[in-house]
Amino acid sequence: MFRFTFEATGTRWEIETSGPLEPQWQERILERIEEFSATYSRFRPDSLVSQIADAPEGGRFDFPDDAPALFDLYDRLHAVTGGAVDPLVGRDLELLGYDRVYSLTPVPDRVQAEARAQGGVNWSKDVLRDGPSLVTRRPLVIDVGAAGKGYLVDLLAGILEDAGFTEFVVDGSGDLRHAGESVLPVGLEHPFDPGMVVGVANLRGRALCASAVNRRAWGDRLHHVLDARTGVPVRDVVATWVMADDAATADGLATALFFTGAETLARVFDFSCVRLFRDGQAEVSQNFGGEVFT
Repeated sequence: MFRFTFEATGTRWEIETSGPLEPQWQERILERIEEFSATYSRFRPDSLVSQIADAPEGGRFDFPDDAPALFDLYDRLHAVTGGAVDPLVGRDLELLGYDRVYSLTPVPDRVQAEARAQGGVNWSKDVLRDGPSLVTRRPLVIDVGAAGKGYLVDLLAGILEDAGFTEFVVDGSGDLRHAGESVLPVGLEHPFDPGMVVGVANLRGRALCASAVNRRAWGDRLHHVLDARTGVPVRDVVATWVMADDAATADGLATALFFTGAETLARVFDFSCVRLFRDGQAEVSQNFGGEVFT
């Protein structure tokens, strides 16, 4: 296998292909990542979502033509989790210190209380969808962290398919999309000890994404997995792994499992999963292709 490694979205990416990835395709991949970042990164002051956050009276904002697929996924995740997964959770993340400058310093309790007293925002009520465009009425902080990286993994997989590859792995720092007939064993990293695994997933021709409370954690029990209904980090579930046909779905469900049981999510999505609780108990779906160590 041939490897192409690079830095993107604040982390390390690696692409493995069955043959050399020609420079023009490498360039196309990097350009697509830049386009994605210029649209969805709330850490870039020049991004489209930053424009939405800075618009005092809202407005109409035109996203790329492929955006409806991501918006549709959020529609379903938002509905099936009762609003716990919401791309408008960005303001709550900022209040806790996960802001544009990575201050990791929560604003004073008084400021948090004042912000929440003004009422929360809701993806289904505060945004009007019109194809690839969003219409808003006030500043909104969009954060696509629940499914965005997985969606970008899928976009890059599409480029590799356009280049003629039928065997490859796109690894967005643990969010994986695999193509080919061989089986790829993937260790399920222990959320509190990166040197250990709690199991192995056998990945073939699908996507595997994970989420854990230790990935972006700071301060006093603060981390990036918030319940959008409360703005509070989750406590009971500490790590999830999901296999699905595409990485966006797997990524989004890896977040949704922090709030909603697999049986409920399975009414809407086709996937398999592992969910690890703070007390050490693991919940494994019957169709999970792999092994969880007891």
